[in-house]
Amino acid sequence: MPRKKTIKNKEGVLESVEDVRRALLNILEDVEEEKRRAEEEKNKTLAIIANFVDGLLAFDQEGKLSLVNPRAEAFFDVKGKDIIGRTLKELEMFPIFAPFVDLVSQNDTGISRKEMKVREKLTLEVSTVNIPGDDGRSGFLVILHDISREKAAEAMKTEFVSLAAHQLRTPLSAIKWTLKIILDGDVGQVGLEQKALLEKTYKSNERMIALVNDLLDVARIEEGKYLFKPILTSLETVVEFVANAYKDEAKRKSIQLNFVKQKDDLPKVMADVEKIRLVIQNLIDNALRYTKERGRVVVSVTADENNVEVTVKDNGVGIPTGQKERIFTKFFRASNVLRIDTEGSGLGLFISKNIVDAHGGKIWLESAENEGTAFHFSLPVKEEFAEFLEKF
Repeated sequence: MPRKKTIKNKEGVLESVEDVRRALLNILEDVEEEKRRAEEEKNKTLAIIANFVDGLLAFDQEGKLSLVNPRAEAFFDVKGKDIIGRTLKELEMFPIFAPFVDLVSQNDTGISRKEMKVREKLTLEVSTVNIPGDDGRSGFLVILHDISREKAAEAMKTEFVSLAAHQLRTPLSAIKWTLKIILDGDVGQVGLEQKALLEKTYKSNERMIALVNDLLDVARIEEGKYLFKPILTSLETVVEFVANAYKDEAKRKSIQLNFVKQKDDLPKVMADVEKIRLVIQNLIDNALRYTKERGRVVVSVTADENNVEVTVKDNGVGIPTGQKERIFTKFFRASNVLRIDTEGSGLGLFISKNIVDAHGGKIWLESAENEGTAFHFSLPVKEEFAEFLEKF
């Protein structure tokens, strides 16, 4: 009878060749099972990608397109086989990809989310995310979300607001001048009690007119039709004019309003003076409204070689810490000011930010509740505003 062959394992234990064979077969079966599971997971992932409601484009470490799903193909009206393996630069040969390439190329932060109009009735929200690898970025993923319906709804809402505001403006103006004629005694004298009531009505009507004007401004901003007459101007002169116009109101409220004038001439900026004046009015009006008696408001203008900066600082009620990020959004008013003044619309700072943004500038704030607020906005000097000039 032949002897059973044996071998030694790492620990020096004798095993039969048959035992080793069975062990190897078991390992092979395990590998095949893992391979089958991996294949199933791959197929599931590909099925999800193929049926994903958003468009997906994946670029590898070399910047070449490695994956595109059917939704993205439909958005750009292309076939995946025609664009797979191409870099962003090479995608520019397809005209429909030009705005996409320009938008994605601007992303240097790793994560971005921007809107892009592909064609009429198709607007996409483009989100870009880096894909991390062992040695840093191994590529990036672009997600395309169709927001055409939302944009259409926004356009309808803006159109409705604009139409309603225009329709309200005429009767409100008629009411204003009718009340003015009566208050001035042009149609006969009125008693003291009647005059007091008419004055309250006149003030309420003025607030309605201001709200209608704000709504019209918002509608124009959302339509992209807000800057009309940009000219080369001295921002310091504009600020001083507006600050002086508020002197009487500040005195009536027992608030000290100071304008700090610079000794040296400041560089000029390209600006729509009427709109920038509105920004300054909003900031000073808010400062006076939310600063208590015997408080102080300081308006100043400074400059460096690139920007001219305006600051409106007060020692009023301030803004709660958790609400600062929302201060420039539409219809938002901080919780502490709602207890003081219920008349505001929450549109002034939204309008101001859009005006400054449209000028290529920046607006920001520093605030602490019960200590005060400092609003700043800056506009680029004329040498830094060549692109804006080219538009006009």
